[in-house]
Amino acid sequence: MIIELTDRASAQIKEMMREESDQAMLRFGVKGGGCSGLSYSLGFADEVNEELDIIETINGIPIVFFNQDIPIIEGTKIDYKENMMGGGFSIDNPNAIISCGCGSSFRTAQNAGAPGDC
Repeated sequence: MIIELTDRASAQIKEMMREESDQAMLRFGVKGGGCSGLSYSLGFADEVNEELDIIETINGIPIVFFNQDIPIIEGTKIDYKENMMGGGFSIDNPNAIISCGCGSSFRTAQNAGAPGDC
């Protein structure tokens, strides 16, 4: 398994997928930018590039990963937390050696990315 989804995260994602097309899959990966150089990308996708992506089903949710992102995100745990201000996903990546204060930007030992605005 590339990543782990908690039961809370899985339930929230399944709820959100009800508003998407029948072909929708969760897409999780990284992109350049953010204060620390890399930022997480989490959204829905209807299409997959069979040469560049892989699909893994976790807790009944089809998840698309860009092959090159796997070493950066492998072992990541995604949770969903609610508080009085609302709810949101939290991402715990064991490969991140630096994270910025905003919590959405990080760097790994092998991938520094390109810093940008948080």
